[in-house]
Amino acid sequence: MKNTRNRHQAAFKAKVALAAVQELDTIPVLAKRFGVTAGQIYAWKRAFVANAERVFSSSDGTKSNEGSVSSEREDQLLKKIGELTVERDFLSRGLGRRA
Repeated sequence: MKNTRNRHQAAFKAKVALAAVQELDTIPVLAKRFGVTAGQIYAWKRAFVANAERVFSSSDGTKSNEGSVSSEREDQLLKKIGELTVERDFLSRGLGRRA
């Protein structure tokens, strides 16, 4: 019996899950073909179907739109960090501590 665990790449998992979703073969046949357990295929299929809506979640589906949204979020977070740092320094001086 093998004691090591296999770490499968995301592309392999997607390929197996897609084959399971298409139902061209049964899960046990797919498990034998790809060399994984049937339970693992069921788990990957469930995750694949659950996350399928992410593909269509953005309005135009382009990466550039997602990049600008994350950039705006990053700018907001950096601004908030600055505000909290100034507030902490001000309050620590008021309490007689030095930062």
